[in-house]
Amino acid sequence: MIRPPSRHGAAFSEATDGDLRDDPVARDELSRALGISGSWSTARQVHGAEVLVVDSPGDAGQADALWTTVSGLPLAVFTADCFGVVLHASDAVGVAHAGWRGADAGVVARLRSEMSRAGHEPIRAEVGPGIGPCCFEVGQEVAARFHRHDAETTWGTSSVDLGAAIEAQLDGVDTWLVDGCTHHEDGWFSHRRDGTLSRLATIGWLP
Repeated sequence: MIRPPSRHGAAFSEATDGDLRDDPVARDELSRALGISGSWSTARQVHGAEVLVVDSPGDAGQADALWTTVSGLPLAVFTADCFGVVLHASDAVGVAHAGWRGADAGVVARLRSEMSRAGHEPIRAEVGPGIGPCCFEVGQEVAARFHRHDAETTWGTSSVDLGAAIEAQLDGVDTWLVDGCTHHEDGWFSHRRDGTLSRLATIGWLP
């Protein structure tokens, strides 16, 4: 488990913590370690930009971002190469799941905007582990969508720096990032590397 130093209300699981999406025992163990409820609010992720406001645990519906003003309610999204993002306002918290489709659709920017419009301006963010530009090989049609953040893999093919594209949607917000690539580094689940169905968890909550 990774907890951003000197920041409360955000955590990112590692492969050694188990599959937090489908393993209730692993979820309860991590929740106890974090001192939070084991009843999380989650969504059925579809690689889009839908944002939902939630006030209770359980399946909130189809979305790729959630936010709440309820203190002590953990929100979670699940990833295995995509990026998980936590956004904090003084009295609200949101989480977003952002792969290339979600980043292209502006899911993080939309979460930020919807929180702001409701009077809860995000002031800091934490971005979890995801696939790096070193390993994220894409076709030219995808790279063209990210012309400001196109890159090359370590073997010289087209890539996208998804982390940088997401960080651009957080311009002006105090942002902390996990340094790592889920694809070529140990300790993470990576669907692109090995087809795993296991998922890492990005968890955000109001202390």
